[in-house]
Amino acid sequence: MTMPALMENYARADIAFEHGQGAWLTARDGRRYLDFGAGIAVNALGHAHPRLVAALQAQAGKLWHTSNLYRVPGQEQVAETLVAHSFADSVYFCSTGLEANEAALKMARKVFHDAGQPERDRFVVAGGAFHGRSFASIAAGGNPKHLDGFGTPMDAFDRVAFGNMNEARNAIGAQTCAVFVEPVQGEGGIRPAPEGYLRGLRDMCDEYGLLLILDEVQTGIGRTGTLFAYEHAGITPDILTAAKGLGGGFPVGAVLATERCARAFTPGSHGTTFGGNPLAMAVAQAVLDEVLSPGFLERVSRVGETLGTALDRLVADYPSVLAGTRGLGLMRGLICAVPNGDLIAACRDQGLLLVPASDNVARLLPPLIIDTTEVDAAIEKLRAACATLAN
Repeated sequence: MTMPALMENYARADIAFEHGQGAWLTARDGRRYLDFGAGIAVNALGHAHPRLVAALQAQAGKLWHTSNLYRVPGQEQVAETLVAHSFADSVYFCSTGLEANEAALKMARKVFHDAGQPERDRFVVAGGAFHGRSFASIAAGGNPKHLDGFGTPMDAFDRVAFGNMNEARNAIGAQTCAVFVEPVQGEGGIRPAPEGYLRGLRDMCDEYGLLLILDEVQTGIGRTGTLFAYEHAGITPDILTAAKGLGGGFPVGAVLATERCARAFTPGSHGTTFGGNPLAMAVAQAVLDEVLSPGFLERVSRVGETLGTALDRLVADYPSVLAGTRGLGLMRGLICAVPNGDLIAACRDQGLLLVPASDNVARLLPPLIIDTTEVDAAIEKLRAACATLAN
């Protein structure tokens, strides 16, 4: 068999999309699909959003890349916007969520190194997590499927059950520097932190002098109905990672940090070639301007509640297909009673795109621009898919 020119590390559906508009995608064969995957929570403003198109086109005609050897005014603007609307005092830009998580882990270790405690280099992490696919992040996530074949995992992570404060406390040792968790586990099956869990972690970190790092790569930039998911818990982290929705489809990642943590990154301590280039910053600022516009996040919350209620009814109507639902805002999961791949395939046949997750969950991660019209259309397609599987 001839080796294809494109490596086969993805199990791709046999669909190629030609163009998109809002929450809809059109395939090369002309068929339209309602996109409730949004590029795995990336296309926060849907497809071909006029504000993003205008921002990208305007910047593309001026300057694409200069490197971080020089000031990039767009970085300063986006950083000021993020600082003004979050806990952070300072921001570092990169290109992906993986890069942001790597930078956050390095930053946490550097904080303690600079404080004269270099031995404090271990992290308490949660089972069921996903933080990316580098050596450090697959070790932090701990998923055997992601670790298999890549040798001995990096030894820096002490894993506890997500949501279990007793285990978290028992995992703290003399070498611990930080706790690293997602407010809602996305790849892990849309598992929101239990009530009081993030508050408990914050209090524990304060008690033991640890840093709290939140991976908001998937939850950030309005996905749960607030700009960042930590706001639901009424706490603030020391370091937060963001990506996905921040660029609305353009590769952008960021690390938000308090002054204490940000000061650990001195010139030469960390860097990136492409991160925060003028194209990325123009798009990120346009995304933030839209998401932070009056009423936007309130509508995400309202539509998210409508979607959640509709999914609850669907679960009640098709118990042989669906076992439950969970999530926040426009980050929802359907726990399947059949293989989640069967539900996702049946929905695709109906013209609805969903995303798989662990725990036999089908993720609904629609663009944040949807309203009840798109919710109704999605539920209609879900009902048809469930009816097919029930029969």
